[in-house]
Amino acid sequence: MKVVEVLHMNGGIGDISYAKNSLVQQKVILMTKPITEQAITDLYCSLFPQNLCIADLGCSSGANTFIVVSELVKIVEKERKKHGFQSPEFHFNFNDLPGNDFNTIFQSLDIFQQDLRKQIGEEFGPCFFSGVPGSFYTRLFPSNSLHFVHSSYSLMWLSQVPDAVENNKGNIYIASTSPPSVIKAYYKQYEKDFSNFLKYRSEELVKGGKMVLTFLGRESEDPTSKECCYIWELLAMALNELVVQGLIEEEKVDSFNIPQYTPSPGEVKYAVEKEGSFTINQLEATRVHWNACNENYKNGGYSVSRCMRAVAEPLLVSQFGEELMDLVFHKYEEIISDCMSKEKTEFINVTVSLTKRNN
Repeated sequence: MKVVEVLHMNGGIGDISYAKNSLVQQKVILMTKPITEQAITDLYCSLFPQNLCIADLGCSSGANTFIVVSELVKIVEKERKKHGFQSPEFHFNFNDLPGNDFNTIFQSLDIFQQDLRKQIGEEFGPCFFSGVPGSFYTRLFPSNSLHFVHSSYSLMWLSQVPDAVENNKGNIYIASTSPPSVIKAYYKQYEKDFSNFLKYRSEELVKGGKMVLTFLGRESEDPTSKECCYIWELLAMALNELVVQGLIEEEKVDSFNIPQYTPSPGEVKYAVEKEGSFTINQLEATRVHWNACNENYKNGGYSVSRCMRAVAEPLLVSQFGEELMDLVFHKYEEIISDCMSKEKTEFINVTVSLTKRNN
């Protein structure tokens, strides 16, 4: 499985699209807004650029893409008015893998810009928008061209399924039953990928440029912690039930592994300091309920399984085929509902604010 070819969220605006099932991700963007606001304010007030170039990496599609844009414009406009400056020109680069639904983004641009001008007036500078397909584990932009990089709930995805995880029998991700070699392979891939990410962004950002990155992560230093693995363990349970029923071949489950790593704050800090291109301004972990925007909704398993389907379905289809997806996610919904009725279920978010070193 080539991750770059099959990793993308469900496109469009239908019932199982990412656009309709990404409220948890939206809440996380809003939760981390104070860190983003501080970073873009510090950036603008130190550089006062006339042309402000911003990249949203792993932008996906839907309303969340535009929340980031509107918040950044509002913050910069607030600051430039304080100083009596002319509004800068804004250049937003939307990046994701080639399979991303860029069409939905660009079809929504006119309405978005009209709404933004209603909210903050006509005075702010022109906004230019570009789509940049490609992996953020490679170079994407010219040298010294970016001022600010934002990424939320994207960097936990790896560039590939780690090597040497063939013996992760019955699991589809790191689990409590995974052998140490599998856990080591996942961490090794994460460290390589994140180091490359930092290296390439340091080449693309101007001196003093900033990044705010939010990972799906964990607070524990244990990579098999339920904080990060449980949601995938439950999906593995659904798949293994279909193996028992003879609907999925056992070897197909055994050979399938999710290309993801959910780091702890300590692992993020270590990787940043080891790579050396950035200083850390803020680093924090927060929690959000699996069913963040519908916590009082009785069938939490329904909305959580829909959210996970919007994220994971293309990966699953590449391994198991499309015809079983309704059944897989129906079973997954039942398992999640049972789990949520018995225990508190939360995602952990790790957010880091970084500044490019001047050396």
